[in-house]
Amino acid sequence: MTDRLKGKVAFVTGASQGIGAATAKRFAAEGAQVTICGRHLEALQKVVAEIAAAGGKAEAVVADVGVEAEIVGAIEGVAKKHGRLDILVNNAAAYTWGALTDMDTATWHANFTTSVDGTFWGTRTAMKLMQGRGGAIVNLASICGTLGTAMMSGYSAAKAAILNFSRAAAVEGARQGIRVNVVVPAIIATPATAGMLADDATRKGTEAIIPMGRVGQADELANAILFLASDEASYITGAALPVDGGRAAVLVTALPQS
Repeated sequence: MTDRLKGKVAFVTGASQGIGAATAKRFAAEGAQVTICGRHLEALQKVVAEIAAAGGKAEAVVADVGVEAEIVGAIEGVAKKHGRLDILVNNAAAYTWGALTDMDTATWHANFTTSVDGTFWGTRTAMKLMQGRGGAIVNLASICGTLGTAMMSGYSAAKAAILNFSRAAAVEGARQGIRVNVVVPAIIATPATAGMLADDATRKGTEAIIPMGRVGQADELANAILFLASDEASYITGAALPVDGGRAAVLVTALPQS
């Protein structure tokens, strides 16, 4: 590795597995002091142990991103302990599944508390802590926030909100050297999508509409997040970077076979 984040203090939400865990490991491998956040201590400690075994520096904090006091307190606590906060990754998300006509209001709202409110609370807190020194915030959206997705109207609306919220935050933070960008994945092989890819037919059907012919891996998302969080992206803010194997670029629902 190249110490691209050497000396940086980073905070990653939803980091007990999947994209968040892969991002924390990538950050630590590049020299960052990483705090990972989630609701389940045992799963977080496993990630911390893996980072430590690889020679990285990490710690875990239990906090529910959907509870304002918990996520704000966790981020502020890390900044107080380490004297600064350089990077925040708002990765934690929650979603519900079902037809719009069958959805009650509570189910609709459940899509927003962690994904949108949590991203707002985290971003607001980080921007306050980064004033006068700058920093990088990377938020996670989804292709569901840019293209219509049946049976996921609440999740799609929440991820669309993150996209435009992040643009507004980028404009407000720019003169203070605070960059805010978004990574926009499509289907990524993680525990959260395991059910969607459980059988060969479903997986092949998914792969058929992705130009690169396969689903993405968590490490591939982590690489994109690393770039946007690093000084290599020093003149990039307000951007939404698709990491989707070309899925958002294609109009047709089936691609020619080579």
